[in-house]
Amino acid sequence: MHFRVCIILLVSLFSAVAARAQVNEPDADKALEPVAEWVKLTPEEYIYRWRATAVDNMEVYGIPASITMAQAILESGFGNGYLARVANNHFCIKCKKSWTGRTITHADDRPDDCFRVYDSVEESFEDHANFLCNGQRYEFLFAYDTDDYKSWAKGLKQAGYATAPDYAERLIGVVERYNLQLLDKKNGIKLYDEYLAKELGINVDNFVESADEQTLHETSELNTEATEADVEHLNIKTAYSEQGVDPNNYRVTINSHRGYNVYRVNGTFYIIANEGDTFESLGELFELSPKLLRRFNDLKGDVQPTKGDIIYIEPKMLRWSGDEMAHIVTEGQSLRDIAQMYGIRLKALERLNRANKAKELMAGQSLRLR
Repeated sequence: MHFRVCIILLVSLFSAVAARAQVNEPDADKALEPVAEWVKLTPEEYIYRWRATAVDNMEVYGIPASITMAQAILESGFGNGYLARVANNHFCIKCKKSWTGRTITHADDRPDDCFRVYDSVEESFEDHANFLCNGQRYEFLFAYDTDDYKSWAKGLKQAGYATAPDYAERLIGVVERYNLQLLDKKNGIKLYDEYLAKELGINVDNFVESADEQTLHETSELNTEATEADVEHLNIKTAYSEQGVDPNNYRVTINSHRGYNVYRVNGTFYIIANEGDTFESLGELFELSPKLLRRFNDLKGDVQPTKGDIIYIEPKMLRWSGDEMAHIVTEGQSLRDIAQMYGIRLKALERLNRANKAKELMAGQSLRLR
């Protein structure tokens, strides 16, 4: 009897998840138009489209990909919820005092709750990772392994991420219903895609992929060699402790690590590449995968650093925190060069200036930093 009741409850739960997002729809005459990039997706299409982004955030931040996807599914209704459609907000993250970006007012716990608005879905996923990483009340979650989705689900409820009393159970139910725990494993994307093909018989050839997925195999141009003047311009704060780098906590202020001076700009640590350095050799020294190091530095493919390159050993920031409001482009500089100089992620700089990395910059041109 109990087993039968549980089955009925689970079926009801999954039906409710697929039908609506956490935040209620507004009255028809008050609803805003969807953002241009919104496309109505099936559950499998939605997971397929954002699975790589969730895995990327797991590698960078230590948040299980299954949990990221389950939260996005619950909060956005597979991307079909109101805030996802009009604000690219797939996690129903409210404004809070620290938010300086665009906002939207919408009824939730209160009639005029303030929610964050993003320029892209990728930015929403990125902010969700930063939201958890920087929130003191979520700090204890990072003691759990990335394949322990049940502890993460219960911890998120304990920390007060959502008010629903059964939030943890709902997250766990979504993970297991859609086999999202496969994404937490080594080669998780391959395992999940095989599950779609072999067990569900789904042909994903026509699925809509994210912009990141479409350019996964592209190779970015190498960073030009950093000059001494460039390094001076960064207003570098050198570290003062003699301790080595803790690869799991780069918030520790350090001076050098295995022969490399470690500098900091915009709150992010980096080194200057030596002759003969590769991402493989640097990865061994700093206990990071070459793929992750390339991602930190907005590079893909098999590119290698050259002597004098700035190499970040942790994720760069989404925004510039210094006093300068703009950067004046010098001859030959690219968007990526400037992103490296200021410790800002290339995509964030592109969005801020409505530009792309392939666009040639003009000497004397002014680029916004914040």
